[in-house]
Amino acid sequence: MAALKSFIEVHPDSDFPIQNLPYGVFKPDPLSQPRPGVAIGDYVLDLSEIYSAGFFDGPLLYGSECFYQPTLNKFISLGRPAWKEARATLQKLLSSTEPTLRDNPTLRQKALVPMSKVELLLPTAIGDYTDFYANLNHATNCGIIFRGTENPVPKNWFYLPIAYHGRASSVVISGTDIIRPRGQCFPAGDNPPSFGPSEKLDFELEMAAIVGPGNELGKPVDINDAANHIFGLVLMNDWSARDIQRWEYIPLGPFLGKSFGTTVSPWIVTLEALEPFACEAPKQDPPPLPYLSEKISRNYDISLQVEIKPAGQDQAIIASKSNFKYLYWTLTQQLAHHTVNGCNLKPGDLLGTGTLSGPVSDSLGCLMEITWNGQRPLSLNGATRTFLEDGDEVIFKGACKGDGYNVGFGICSGKVLPSPP
Repeated sequence: MAALKSFIEVHPDSDFPIQNLPYGVFKPDPLSQPRPGVAIGDYVLDLSEIYSAGFFDGPLLYGSECFYQPTLNKFISLGRPAWKEARATLQKLLSSTEPTLRDNPTLRQKALVPMSKVELLLPTAIGDYTDFYANLNHATNCGIIFRGTENPVPKNWFYLPIAYHGRASSVVISGTDIIRPRGQCFPAGDNPPSFGPSEKLDFELEMAAIVGPGNELGKPVDINDAANHIFGLVLMNDWSARDIQRWEYIPLGPFLGKSFGTTVSPWIVTLEALEPFACEAPKQDPPPLPYLSEKISRNYDISLQVEIKPAGQDQAIIASKSNFKYLYWTLTQQLAHHTVNGCNLKPGDLLGTGTLSGPVSDSLGCLMEITWNGQRPLSLNGATRTFLEDGDEVIFKGACKGDGYNVGFGICSGKVLPSPP
């Protein structure tokens, strides 16, 4: 069977071939209203124009006006059957063998906007943000750094996906600068805590699930239905001030050490696009409790990369390479656990995975692990770093490797600015 191809020329190294079609929200020009789009090659397909032209004429999307909205929340609330209907429509419309859009220069001119000219925005209105701690390599390394080798990972970690409630208001789109946070920092000896700009500012390589249809308050989501409540994935940088976090996290967990900024990539890659790259999740020992035991336990083979562009340099240097498949607690287990007490999730909610560290030294997902809390400086093209300095830029990339194509996420980037005086 011939590979699906688009009439739009897409470079083999592009993150956005017709096999992907990730969703985002954009403005074609500064005075335009935000509207949904999908990425195809070097273009954004304006879904409001496609809707106006009458191409979303299936039973689930016709008359919904979901592509006239300034966010994707209404569309993703419609559920998987509507998502599949939209994907089938778009893949047919963009196919090299379909003349409807290909041979209509007027509509092409209106509907296909060069990506270089658009402003990309947060794809959903994020009502709530939860960050999990679901990677065993990261949990083990952090435990050894702070508690030693005897019992680095507490017993409860192996029985439930641990998480904390993050701050949705400070989730920002890729390319937004991050101001170095200030706060109380861990004291030396018997001294009182110091106050000032964080001296241990870090990144955390994560991904995040975007919730589709939510659940009613008091009605948990069954583990084997949880995938139907996940629209797709984005890259996520859970910026972390380690010195602030260490002082405040006992007994209730992170607060100011995390809430100053979380960066996400603009394009949501759907689970349908990721399906060819599904892989078996790690074996869980002890076996999970019945409400977390799923018939099929899967992750996705998504290659991840962290680059750091040191202040004053033009070139970004690869700092780490990891993979989404190292996740211990799966996305579906995370969502099912989140709702098991009756907590209601809503369309557009953001569920971070936690740091995605691999098993070897060049696959670690944060500087605290890479430098072992500052003891082993990282060399970056003549510069060295234990933690991030003002002017440093952090860039995440992620992609699945198909047969002659990629299903990628674009980039998730942010630059550190100095703390205000």
